[in-house]
Amino acid sequence: MIIFVKLLLAHLFGDFLLQPTSWVLEKESKKHKSIYLYTHTLLHGVLAWILVGDIRFGWFALLLALSHGFIDFLKLYFQKTETKRNWFIADQVLHLLVIVLIATVYKKLTIDFDAFNDTFWIVITGIIFLTKPTSILIRNIISIWTPESKSEGNNSLQNAGNYIGILERLFVFCFIITAHFEAIGFLLAAKSIFRFGDLKEAKDRKLTEYVLIGTLLSFGIALLVGLLITKFY
Repeated sequence: MIIFVKLLLAHLFGDFLLQPTSWVLEKESKKHKSIYLYTHTLLHGVLAWILVGDIRFGWFALLLALSHGFIDFLKLYFQKTETKRNWFIADQVLHLLVIVLIATVYKKLTIDFDAFNDTFWIVITGIIFLTKPTSILIRNIISIWTPESKSEGNNSLQNAGNYIGILERLFVFCFIITAHFEAIGFLLAAKSIFRFGDLKEAKDRKLTEYVLIGTLLSFGIALLVGLLITKFY
């Protein structure tokens, strides 16, 4: 289980936190001719090897990197503008299946993990997942309902909504693992007062529904991740 968690953490770092948008755009335009496709592939293998922490995992790390690069290669060549959302989901599912397969096959040889280390890696993976990866996941899920215009964003800070979503998920996560469930209600109520008051004044029903779906998804994912992780305590 802990090998899977570490490989998942490496995937979250490599695919989301350490992959700039400029890399993604160049890969989409140049495909296999982009140096970033190979840099991205190598990065996944190195991250997996480092996080697993066993020199004997090297061949598995190489296999993981090559499979990741091949899956990305297929996505770059077959995805179209109208199918990006579907290919994003398929791409992530295939990566997760490979991670599960490698974690299942790989046998721990000499490293023993105590309960503290197991919990540490699980909690860190949950925290990382709730930041940029979840933001991208939610954005892809609700992309089919994106309003044509977002009038309420004209006077907002740059990327403020993204950072607000990340912070609220981390707060919910902390409240769950510390067993302060009542604080989640106060957080949701506070956001409702500030956020949906502005939306009501904007009188844009589609935008209000769009934001509501995003908010509920954000809270729901944070709740699910927090409850899953508490099972490992």
